Amino acid sequence: MKTVIIGGVAGGATAAARLRRLDEKAQIIILERGEYVSFANCGLPYYIGGVIQDRNMLTLQTPESFKRRFNVEVRVCSEAIRIDPMSKTVVVKNWKSGDIYEESYDSLILSPGAEPIRPNIEGVKRENVFTLRNIPDMLRIKQYIEEKNPRSAVVVGGGYIGVEMAENLKLAGLDVTIVEMAGHVIAPLDGDMAADVHQYIRSKGVGLCLNNGVKSIQEGKVILENGEIPADMVILAVGVRPETSLAAACGITLNSRGSIMVDRHMRTNQPDIYAVGDAIEVEDFVAKTPAFIPLAGPANKQGRIAADNIAGYTSEYTGTQGSAVLKIFDMTVATTGLNEKTAAAAGIRYDKTYIYSAEHASYYPGGAGMSIKILWDKASHKLIGAQIVGFGGVDKRMDVLATVIRLGGKVTDLTKLELCYAPPFGSAKDPVNMLGFVAENVISGKLKQFFWHDVDDLSRDGSVTLLDTRTVMEFARGQISGFINIPLDSLRQNLDKIPKDKPVYVHCHSGLRSYIACRILSGHGYDCYNLAGGWRLYESVMHDRAVPEYKCTECK
Repeated sequence: MKTVIIGGVAGGATAAARLRRLDEKAQIIILERGEYVSFANCGLPYYIGGVIQDRNMLTLQTPESFKRRFNVEVRVCSEAIRIDPMSKTVVVKNWKSGDIYEESYDSLILSPGAEPIRPNIEGVKRENVFTLRNIPDMLRIKQYIEEKNPRSAVVVGGGYIGVEMAENLKLAGLDVTIVEMAGHVIAPLDGDMAADVHQYIRSKGVGLCLNNGVKSIQEGKVILENGEIPADMVILAVGVRPETSLAAACGITLNSRGSIMVDRHMRTNQPDIYAVGDAIEVEDFVAKTPAFIPLAGPANKQGRIAADNIAGYTSEYTGTQGSAVLKIFDMTVATTGLNEKTAAAAGIRYDKTYIYSAEHASYYPGGAGMSIKILWDKASHKLIGAQIVGFGGVDKRMDVLATVIRLGGKVTDLTKLELCYAPPFGSAKDPVNMLGFVAENVISGKLKQFFWHDVDDLSRDGSVTLLDTRTVMEFARGQISGFINIPLDSLRQNLDKIPKDKPVYVHCHSGLRSYIACRILSGHGYDCYNLAGGWRLYESVMHDRAVPEYKCTECK
């Protein structure tokens, strides 16, 4: 049995190692177009910023180490230029020697990955314009910074790579601005959850231009649809596209986006040809719709599954839910499952709520708050998505929520989870439990919510009562127009000031005290609604939206 794997890194290298563990006698060949067969591409920005100082730490395996440990033959600088499914051969070009030869296979795995998109704009081919996909790209960027000493950089695109590059260019000493065509960075976040991220990015001295596009790249500057920014160098991080021309040429079925279509066993439509990684179409685990979700974790799993099936072990890939985490200086952003946009597109009737909780016991020093948002299916109550923005403790909460989604759990199941507790690590009622308590109250009717986007539409003509239950000092620091202040602890003594024949819309800082207020009011016969996420979320979103129209802090 001879398996040829086109492309290394996450999917291809994992498939090779797994296949060897399953079949000691198989002949396994990896064809890698570049010089590096297995490297930590997610770590590339951190070498540029100096966080990782030894570039060899990014090289996970070499051809020699693959041979020693797994008896896999790795041929670097060897590009597959044609596949013949009928004869089961691959035509290969060795870029060092120039030789072209044929390699036969019994099974073939395609792991070509995805390539950065270069928009068709003036100046995109200038020497100071870069993309980041592999180690040679990383070294070119690092060399340019060291040799040319640029003072300013523009990162085009506010996705994961764009934000990571902005952080690391800032750490390298450059003035950095992110330009993003959408209304917020990090597309899996909803706009309300991105508001905190925007404020934090700006607080770290990184410029942010939202709702703005790049028209051209010129000497020393980037011309935008609205304004221009100084730029000695430019990083293009506007997204990736599947690199599938080789697959298309041999009759493998692609979708309209150009992704390779595979079944759950990672098989293409061509016999004995499998495909894995960023080049393939996957099923969104929650929405059950076709998706393009290029992430390292799923690519590794797909490589393993392809190897299982080649070795005769039935194995299936059950979809990608998009669990991801991002470091932005000291901030952590994590997402899993659907956001409001993708849930609506999938036709799911969902509900949502927010909490703002400390990462560990509030009396233990050093804790910071986490802003958490979850979505659940109104019909089934299944948890379908979560977003967290904070500092410490974000990743472990998101991993719990991602696991609940993967196991088909309901949002009310969060109340039942027994999670580790000690003051330095969490609270007796963990934020994950609190999410379940809030959702359970909503579902059971104990809690009626309204949201930040409903606030401006609330009548100020006296037909409803608008109540702020924060302290007098909190109220003095900022308030929502039309809301009267009656602190929670004096609410029972002031019920005569609140008409009982009108709905009452209540808020506090985070939603907790106003929930208690609503329970008090409900117990006295009032119809009460609580502001989910509280003043903190409302103020964050409103502050973010108050930035000038095209939201550019650096445009001239």
